[in-house]
Amino acid sequence: MVAACPPGEAGWERFTGGHISVELRINERIRVPEVRLVGPNGEQVGIVALGDALRLAQESDLDLVEVAPTARPPVAKLMDYGKFKYESALKARESRKNQAQTVIKEIKLRPKIDPHDYGTKRGHVERFLRQGDKVKVTIMFRGREQSRPELGFRLLQRLAADVEELGFVESQPKQDGRNMIMVIGPHRRKSDTKAERAVPREGGSQAERPTRVRRPPAPSAAEAREAAELAAAEAGQAEPQSTPGAGPEG
Repeated sequence: MVAACPPGEAGWERFTGGHISVELRINERIRVPEVRLVGPNGEQVGIVALGDALRLAQESDLDLVEVAPTARPPVAKLMDYGKFKYESALKARESRKNQAQTVIKEIKLRPKIDPHDYGTKRGHVERFLRQGDKVKVTIMFRGREQSRPELGFRLLQRLAADVEELGFVESQPKQDGRNMIMVIGPHRRKSDTKAERAVPREGGSQAERPTRVRRPPAPSAAEAREAAELAAAEAGQAEPQSTPGAGPEG
């Protein structure tokens, strides 16, 4: 709930932002002779004495809340303060839930890195970018390597080109003492990555899950004995059949 506040008054910018401090004074805690009163629907009532404003709040079964204490005179609004605090807490909780924390991972390389080691480091960078994290790539120069910064610059350019499908160069390579630093940012935000992981794949929950075959219950002892007797009887009744036309040779 955002009340109107006259432009030009102190506290106007903070008030129109929709956020009201939890330290606001309400009802009898307000210690000023008069206030610029705003109705519950944002309508301007005007400058009234504090006693009259408190009386209107009591008649409306609402609270008188000092929303812009630095204005002259202070701006007060008629509202249900308990309901307002509850709704503000819910909005703040949802905002924190949807806000993704920015994490910066760091990868350190040497100018003359082995090709196998480079592939391993590049794999780490790709994994971090897929997770939505930024990556700080540091080239460490030692000894005479400090006289050839172009080696580190070319290595950083190569790495940026290898991972350009997942991220972009957010901070260009720059020399920092014995090190050269570059920051790569992901194309996708971390919140989008988490949301995609939370959504199940289409048909994945049913089609990819193996079907469990239930085994028939084991037969009882009586059923097993009856089946054995029946099989023995059928075997005794079966007679060998002679092949037509077959007989002694002669």
